[in-house]
Amino acid sequence: MRKPGISTLLLVASCATAAIAQGGKAEPKRIIFIPESGRGSVVGSLRSAQEAEFVFTARKGQKVTVRNPGNKAFDFRIFDPKTGFDTEFDSSSILEFTIESDGEYLLFVRRKVARGPRIAKFAITLTVKRPGSVPPEITKLYTNHSISKP
Repeated sequence: MRKPGISTLLLVASCATAAIAQGGKAEPKRIIFIPESGRGSVVGSLRSAQEAEFVFTARKGQKVTVRNPGNKAFDFRIFDPKTGFDTEFDSSSILEFTIESDGEYLLFVRRKVARGPRIAKFAITLTVKRPGSVPPEITKLYTNHSISKP
C-alpha cells in the first residue's frame, strides 16, 4: 500500500480549511453616519444578481432618505427583522420613509441582472433625520447671515 505524500496531505488540509471558512454568513457592514448631517454612505462593487448587506440603527419617528444614483444598475431594500417592515427591492433614485420603531435596520443592495460589465460599482447615501430637525443647508444659511431671520 502506498502512503500519501506531504504535498497530498497539504492539499487536503488546505481544501478542508477553505471549506470551513465558507461555512458561515458574513455579518452585515455597519453604516456610520456623520453626526452633523445624519448622512452615511455605502460603496462597493457587485456582479450581476449579487447582493451586499449593511446595517444601521434608527429611532422611531426619524425620517430616512435613501439616494441611489445608480438606480439603472442597482436596487435596494430596507428591512427590519424585528417588526417585519420591508420596502421590498426598490429601483427609485430617491426613497423617503419614516422609521416605525427603534431598532436595527438592514439595507440590501442588489445588482440587477444585466449584460454589460462583469462588475459594477455602487454608491448609496442614507440620511437619517430627527423629527422636526432643521436641514444643515438651512442652518448654514442662518449662521452665515445669507438670509434674514424672520
